[in-house]
Order: sequence, then structure tokens, then C-alpha cells
Amino acid sequence: MEMPILGFGTYQIDDLEECERSVTEALRTGYRLIDTAAAYGNEEAVGRAIEKSDVPRDEVFVTTKLWVTDAGYESTKDAFERSMDRLGLDYLDLYLMH
Repeated sequence: MEMPILGFGTYQIDDLEECERSVTEALRTGYRLIDTAAAYGNEEAVGRAIEKSDVPRDEVFVTTKLWVTDAGYESTKDAFERSMDRLGLDYLDLYLMH
């Protein structure tokens, strides 16, 4: 999948129910890039919204980010796995360092 030019960001959506609703609505209205980060504390809500969506996973471009304090070979691998567990996804489209 090519990275969409426009995405929906979840920064500062601290309320997890609101985050899930927002991502659900974003997907419903046509957004196909969803951006989150471990530091936002809402990866689980993002993952639930993607799972519940009628949009197939291979049509959603998902980005999350490594927090700088988790940088380092082993700690990055561990942080990546924690993000994947929280998101409940089999794969990630883009992983960035925050």
C-alpha cells in the first residue's frame, strides 16, 4: 500500500473512548492513514477502532512511534512489540522515532 498523503492523528486524544470513536469516524469518512505513538497512551483505542472498522486492514496505513527513551537495539525491539500488542495488529506500516 502506498502511504496516503493525508492522515488522521491521535495526539492529545487522552480519553480512550473518545479516541476510539474519533478513529472509527475518521475511517468511516475516508481517512486511510492513522497516526499514533506509544507516548500518546492511546494505541489500544486506535487498534480497537481499526479492528471494528469495516475497512480491511490492508487498506489502512498505520503509523506509530518509538519514544526516544526507548531508543537502543534491544529496548527498541521491546518497545515495538509492546506497541504491536497494544495495537493488536499483525503488522505496522511505518515505525518512527519520536
